[in-house]
Amino acid sequence: MISVVKQVVAGLRVLLVLTVLTGVLYPLAVWGVSRLPGLRANAEAVDTTLVAVDRPGNQWFHTRPSLATLPASGGSNKGERNADYDVVVAQRRAEVAVREGVPESAVPEDAVTASASGLDPHISLAYAELQVRRVARVNGLREDVVRQLVSDHVEGGVVGEPGVNVTALNRALEAAR
Repeated sequence: MISVVKQVVAGLRVLLVLTVLTGVLYPLAVWGVSRLPGLRANAEAVDTTLVAVDRPGNQWFHTRPSLATLPASGGSNKGERNADYDVVVAQRRAEVAVREGVPESAVPEDAVTASASGLDPHISLAYAELQVRRVARVNGLREDVVRQLVSDHVEGGVVGEPGVNVTALNRALEAAR
């Protein structure tokens, strides 16, 4: 009987310790980290280029579409065979074509399909190059200058196709302006 009581008391101690650790201390630590300097008021990550930051306006390069806004992430459970998905993709394709002044057939797939998390900062080189003319014109820069910025921010290519980090590219564009 005494060993049963000892086991119950030991179990209650473990429960109490884990409750304090996971229910109080961990949430407080996460909250404390979120208050550290390094994030702007609009939740743009200042010291990292690992997160997509889609800046509004035509003077910037645009990221892939997202169903979420920072700091949240999320996706959709709609697949390629879903009629709603087809409508959304067609609408995005038309919007990008109008914005960039190209035929819809020239719009790359990553310009109209969202990344799984919505936080991936990379776009295809084709999508970045599609945006060069608009970005140069709106910012009053020469196209060759903007093309060089794109070229300077190409990453990867060993396992998959090379991509362009839009967050880093827009920061470089801001400095070039």
